[in-house]
Order: sequence, then structure tokens, then C-alpha cells
Amino acid sequence: MAAQRRLNRDELVATATAVADEEGLDAVTIRRVAQSHDVTPMALYRHFADKEGLLDAIAERLLDDVAAVPHDPRRPWHEELHALLDAILAAVRPHPNLSPLLFTRMFLCESGRMLTERTLALLADGGMPVQQAAETACQILSSLVSLVVTEPGRVNGPDPDAHEALLRAKRAALLALDPARYPHLVASAFALTECASGDAYYARGVAMIVTGIRGNAADAAALPA
Repeated sequence: MAAQRRLNRDELVATATAVADEEGLDAVTIRRVAQSHDVTPMALYRHFADKEGLLDAIAERLLDDVAAVPHDPRRPWHEELHALLDAILAAVRPHPNLSPLLFTRMFLCESGRMLTERTLALLADGGMPVQQAAETACQILSSLVSLVVTEPGRVNGPDPDAHEALLRAKRAALLALDPARYPHLVASAFALTECASGDAYYARGVAMIVTGIRGNAADAAALPA
């Protein structure tokens, strides 16, 4: 029977990820993944204790490749941090619906703990004390997730034509403003509604994050001991 065949854990995680990509995290359940493999939910309990265990496995898969990015001790700390943030985004960008898992499950898997330890070590290398480094690490995570979930040009909903119509309406509304009162808004109407390439958007976002962190680290290092 189909329910008796051996299931591969990696295959199940891939299926759950695909469900999240298409329908969001709320749609990911043991029952839903079991249905996709034509087995009973009981067959999945050999691999996952419950839905939370399944979500843990998805987060771990998402972070494993990032944790494997090699450390280059020859580079300055801020360049290493930049490379690490690029790697996190490269893993999360294809799966924006999974990004909230970073908030709730970063410390629940080995790869997430390694990434956090590495980030804190880099911030310490930059001169940040423990409290500031911890708060900055949390802020970094929030900033990365925000970049992913608010990516300009991402089609929200199943109708791309409706999305384009919404952008046209926003542009028309900006162009209809009084240019004497809102000269910069009117001049920027097309720029604000025509999205830059995804790569440029993320490169700018990471550069702004790292630049801000370097400034904060410099301020901390300048304080008297």
C-alpha cells in the first residue's frame, strides 16, 4: 500500500516548502504533506512529531546552506558580515513565505545557532559590547526579513494584471498631484512605481544595513572605557 512505502525526510521537507511557497505557512500541515505523497498522516510521524517539528525541519533546511558559507579571516569584519547577509538573502529570496521562520526558529537548529554565533562574533570584532551586538543582531534579522517580504515588484495575489493595474493607478495618483506643492513626488512618480531589479534592490539594502552597523560600531568604540 502507498501508506506503507518508505518516505524520505528530505523529500517531505521539499514538499512542505513547496506548499508554503504557493499558499503560505498556514497551509503547511502534516495532513497536507501526507496527501501530496498519497499516504496517511501517521506515515509522517516517523519523521516529525507534529507540525512544529515539520516547520523546524523547513527552517533548518533553509539555513543549512548559509551556515556552510566559509569564513575568510583575511577579510575585515564588515566584509565578512556583508557576505553572510548576502548568503542569508540568497537562501530566503526564493521562499519569501518562509522568512517568518527566521524569527521563531533561528535558535532551534544547529545551523541557526551557528549563524547567530558567527554574527555576534563579527559584531564583537567590530568593537560592539555584548548588549549592543545582541540588539544589533536582532535588528539585522528584522531588516533582512523586511527586505524579502516587501520586495518591490513582487506580485501579491494570483492576478498579475490586477497588480499592474494597481501600480498604474498609484502612478496616476502621483502625477495628478500639484507639482508646486509636491515637486519631488511628481518628479519621482515613475521611479517610485517602476521597480528596480531584484539584485539591485537587495544589494542596496544590504549595503545600507552594513554601513549603518559600521557607524554604530565606530560610535561604540569611541566611547570611553
